[in-house]
Amino acid sequence: MPETRDHLTVVTHPLVQHKLTLMRKKDTSTASFRRLLREVSLLLGYEVTRGLDMTTVRIETPVTEMDAPALDGKKLALISILRAGNGLLDGLMELIPAARVGFIGLYRDPDTLKPVQYYCKVPEALEDRLTIAVDPMLATGNSSVAAIDLLKANGAKNIRFLCLLASPEGVAVMKAAHPDVPIVTAALDDRLDDHGYIVPGLGDAGDRMFGTK
Repeated sequence: MPETRDHLTVVTHPLVQHKLTLMRKKDTSTASFRRLLREVSLLLGYEVTRGLDMTTVRIETPVTEMDAPALDGKKLALISILRAGNGLLDGLMELIPAARVGFIGLYRDPDTLKPVQYYCKVPEALEDRLTIAVDPMLATGNSSVAAIDLLKANGAKNIRFLCLLASPEGVAVMKAAHPDVPIVTAALDDRLDDHGYIVPGLGDAGDRMFGTK
């Protein structure tokens, strides 16, 4: 069972934890890192979509008719926080192929550690959709807060945040700015270092996904 602490859920499933360990290893190749991230995103997707609104539809099986459960309401919105968010997005789109997809482009100023926006394209009618924002790393929390600010400015009301790793500092910043946004992650790590990286972490997720430095 996942560990839930206030508005933070840590998914402790053995497969998630094993794959995360492989991703943390510095000698894991780019191709393997990419594959593992997609696999983990599928597993995390089950948790972040828990409690979706349901209804029943009348269907006919090969044997008889029945009232069967089905998702209710507008299609979900998946929002990737570029660029590393695309690694989680790929797996979630396999799990929820009918979802609407948006992108928020932010980069972190290396001196101030503050986010700078360079792109925002999100689906319409976010106020009527469950919106799941994805970014592998919740480090300082500044970029995540800025992304949620943009989603709320575009009408989103029911938002969840999915990440691979979180720092205590980032969780606290998110909770202070957006206490209504639950966070789902595979691990709550120890701390941030002086450069704003998660410790022990796994390095820069974008660099490891795309083979850049």
